[in-house]
Amino acid sequence: MIRGMPGRGPIVDVLIPALDERRSLPLVVADLPRPLLRTVVVADNGSTDGTGDVARALGCAVVREPRRGYGSACLAGLAYIAGHPPPPDVVVFLDADRSDRPEELPRLLEPIARGDAELVVGSRALGAREPGALLPQQRFGNLLAAFLIRRLYGAAVTDLGPFRAITWPALSRLGMADRGYGWTAEMQVKALRAGVRYAEVPVSYRRRVGRSKIAGTVRGTIGAGWKILATILRYA
Repeated sequence: MIRGMPGRGPIVDVLIPALDERRSLPLVVADLPRPLLRTVVVADNGSTDGTGDVARALGCAVVREPRRGYGSACLAGLAYIAGHPPPPDVVVFLDADRSDRPEELPRLLEPIARGDAELVVGSRALGAREPGALLPQQRFGNLLAAFLIRRLYGAAVTDLGPFRAITWPALSRLGMADRGYGWTAEMQVKALRAGVRYAEVPVSYRRRVGRSKIAGTVRGTIGAGWKILATILRYA
């Protein structure tokens, strides 16, 4: 169950890794259920389009991490959160490209609030997907990765989606280290190995704003896919 602070609700921080997302970020932040949140942290992963300035103007805390990599941005954002006590009860991870629907954030918090889970992944496989939101190579890679996790770790995993919530104590036990696109897989498999209570909830998914830096290129798709699969196998 979410602990919370005496006399107030739980502390929830949102962490948004971002690379050149100045067009989409205002839309993402506008759709966040702000009354539920303490801080929105944008981890600017070396943007050249002024994403960090846009985030500051929106009232977000901005962390600059010039070393490229999804995991690098997440680690930098978590270091910022850890350095501003008290620690949150829950951290929510959300992409900056507006493919996720921030208004569905309460769905991820509900299993944690009930005491049923410590890590909740928003499953695009269980929810409604806009046509074209997931490219064929993304669908195949996600199906394969989820299948491997089910077989190797014995958990009912359907997705490695980036929209997820995890309690701070559970996250602190995982020792997250991946600096690239193995981050989401690393979190799930380490959590399952550590006995962290896991759940999924259906979430909606739509076409992103702008071109994907990963699925939009053959090299990016292959590189990210191999990294994710290698991560799943490494901790089995």
